Amino acid sequence: MSSLPTQQSGRADMLAEHGTGNLQRLLSALMRGTAIPCRIVFPSGREFRNSEVPPRFTIRFRNRRGQRRLMRYGHVGLLEAYFDGDVDAEGDFALAFRAALDMGFNRSGNPLVRLRNRWHEFRFSNRSLPQAKANARAHYGLGKAFYAPWLDRVGMMYTCAYWKEGTRTLEEAQRNKMDHVCRKVQLRPGETFVDVGCGWGGLLRHAWHHYGAIGTGVNATTEQVDELNADLAREGLADKLRVIECDFREMPGQYDKLLSIGTLEHAGRDQLVDVVRAHARALKPGGLGVIHFIGHVGSFDTEFWIRKYIFPGGWIPSLHEAIDAMDANGLEVIDVENLRRHYALTLDAWAERFDANWDAIQALDPARFNERHRRIWRTYLWSCAEMFRSRTSRTHLFQVTVSKGNVTDYPMSRSFLYPPA
Repeated sequence: MSSLPTQQSGRADMLAEHGTGNLQRLLSALMRGTAIPCRIVFPSGREFRNSEVPPRFTIRFRNRRGQRRLMRYGHVGLLEAYFDGDVDAEGDFALAFRAALDMGFNRSGNPLVRLRNRWHEFRFSNRSLPQAKANARAHYGLGKAFYAPWLDRVGMMYTCAYWKEGTRTLEEAQRNKMDHVCRKVQLRPGETFVDVGCGWGGLLRHAWHHYGAIGTGVNATTEQVDELNADLAREGLADKLRVIECDFREMPGQYDKLLSIGTLEHAGRDQLVDVVRAHARALKPGGLGVIHFIGHVGSFDTEFWIRKYIFPGGWIPSLHEAIDAMDANGLEVIDVENLRRHYALTLDAWAERFDANWDAIQALDPARFNERHRRIWRTYLWSCAEMFRSRTSRTHLFQVTVSKGNVTDYPMSRSFLYPPA
C-alpha cells in the first residue's frame, strides 16, 4: 500500500521532466531568433541560455503551473503566469518584450487563444450601448489619480504624442501633438469643434487657450466626465467648454471641426462603420476633421490578452476598413500620416513614469492597485512600446485628415503644418 504513492509520485516527476524537456526544446528553437542574451530558469533550478554573454533578462518559472500555461496558451499563457506570480521577470523588462517579438512569440496562432478571443467578443462586444459603456469604464474609470502620476503634466493626454525633431520631454511632445492636429483642421477663433473621446480635457483647453475655438467633449466614461466637469468649473471654463456623456454613436450636434484622438480602437469589431458614420454626421458640410487611431494595414485579430486585461471589447481596425467607412459616409480622405515610431517613445515615457511612481499609485488603494495590477499594467505599457518599435510590427498609429465632402481650398502641401522655429 505504501509503494503506490511513491510510484505515482515518480510517474508525475517523469511526466513533469518530459514536459520540461519539450518546453526546453521549444524555447531553444525560439531563442535562436533573437540576438539579445537571455536566460530561462526552471523550477528545478535548471537553466537555459541562448548565449555565453551575461543575460540582459531572466525569465524564472516559480512552479510547473507556469510551464503548463506557456505550453497550453503560448505567449498569452506566459504573460498570465507572470501576472499571477507563477513566473518572474528579472533584468531589463523592455528587452524581454523586444526579444519575444524577435522570436515571433506574438504570432503563434494558438487555437485555444483564438477560441478565448471569440468568447471574449461574445461576452464583451460593444454592440450594445450599456456594454460599451461598461467596457469604457473598466479602463478609463480607474480615476484621474491613477493616471496622473504617469501621464504628461500639461493635459493628461492618454494618446500618442508627437516627437518632432528636438523634442525632449513628454510634455513638449503632447503639446506638439495638440498643435499638430489643430493645424491639420485649420482651427480658427470662434469655430466650434467636437473632441471625440475627450479624456480629461487637455485638448479642449489647449484649443480654447491657443486657438480661441469653442469645444464640446464627448465621453462615455462617467468618472472622466465628472472629473473634467469639476475641473472646468474650478478653472472658470464651464461656460466656454462643455462635456457630453454619451456613446460615440450618439454624439449630438454638428460642428465646424472634428478631432477624434484615439477612439476608433473602441468602436468594436463590428461597430466601426457605425462609429465612423457618427463622426461624419457630427461635421458640418465642408468641415475638416482628424481621426487618429491605432490600426493595422491588413486585417488581423486584436491581441487577446490586451482585450481581456486592458481594453475589454476593444478592436484594432484596419486602415483600409476605416478609410472605406469614411468614404462611404461622405468623408474625403485628404491625408494619412503614420506616427508608429512616435507611439514607441510615448509609451517609453509612460512606462518609465509608471514604474517610478508605483508606490504612490499603490497607496491610492492598495487592494485595487495590488501587485497583480502592477504586473498587468507594466506589461501593457512596456510591451506596447516594443511592439510599436519593432521592425516586424503590424500595428501602427494613423492620423487621417478628412473633409465633409470634397475639399476645395485646403493647402496644396503640408508646409503649413511646420511653421518656422
